[in-house]
Amino acid sequence: MLVSAKEMLVKAREGKYAVGQFNINNLEWTKAILLTAQENNSPVILGVSEGAGKYMGGFKTVVGMTNGLIEELNITVPVALHLDHGSYDGALKAMEAGFSSIMFDGSHYEIKENIAKTKGIIDIAHNRGLSVEAEVGSIGGEEDGVVGAGEIADASECKSIAELGVDMLAAGIGNIHGQYPENWAGLNFEALANIQDATGNMPLVLHGGTGIPEDMIQKAISLGVAKINVNTECQLSFAAATRKYIEAGKDLEGKGFDPRKILGPGFEAIKNTVKEKMELFGSVNKA
Repeated sequence: MLVSAKEMLVKAREGKYAVGQFNINNLEWTKAILLTAQENNSPVILGVSEGAGKYMGGFKTVVGMTNGLIEELNITVPVALHLDHGSYDGALKAMEAGFSSIMFDGSHYEIKENIAKTKGIIDIAHNRGLSVEAEVGSIGGEEDGVVGAGEIADASECKSIAELGVDMLAAGIGNIHGQYPENWAGLNFEALANIQDATGNMPLVLHGGTGIPEDMIQKAISLGVAKINVNTECQLSFAAATRKYIEAGKDLEGKGFDPRKILGPGFEAIKNTVKEKMELFGSVNKA
């Protein structure tokens, strides 16, 4: 059964650990992440961008697949199905389809419009018992067509969004989607501390979790980050393992063409990546 992300993130913030959001792109990814969460007794958030949702056949297909896997695999840890970087219309469609958590990304609007649209989503979502994530100060890089320049979020604007009753807040602090360049300046912890002070006990979200040094991850968690998004690292590990299998010319029992064989190494790579991140974030045995 899918649950809101609110309770798991409140517990994470109080316990000084973070829940991982791992984006899904197909059945193999979803199954690997759910099994790893169960094996490590960790709460987990499955992230779905609008593009990934479309690729997988639509939001209703994603909800059906996820609910089916949770039942058939006997998954008992808390699982939230979360729209990642959703538009206003996308958020409405995801809620109708049965998502348990919604991110409305209004960071590209002027703050007044961001506040107005975010409040509209909150009112609808909370009436349905769903959690809501908002964003202030766009996250750098590109993810599924959503481009951000990597602004540092203004603490007063974060306060205005937090006061709407949002359940979690993604605030730009120099983090970016994708792989970090060699000249990356690192996370701006002064900005993060100011945001924490301005938003009180609001669970904060760190997008672009791939490639951030472990010490920075730990410091971010100590300053209120309760949810960390990982996508690129899973993509890289899945692609590398699959490529290695194909290039090796393996033909197990004459069935090297079987997609269940071809995707097997990638499946295991996803599990290993997710386990490593859960251990780093401190969410193991927190379900």
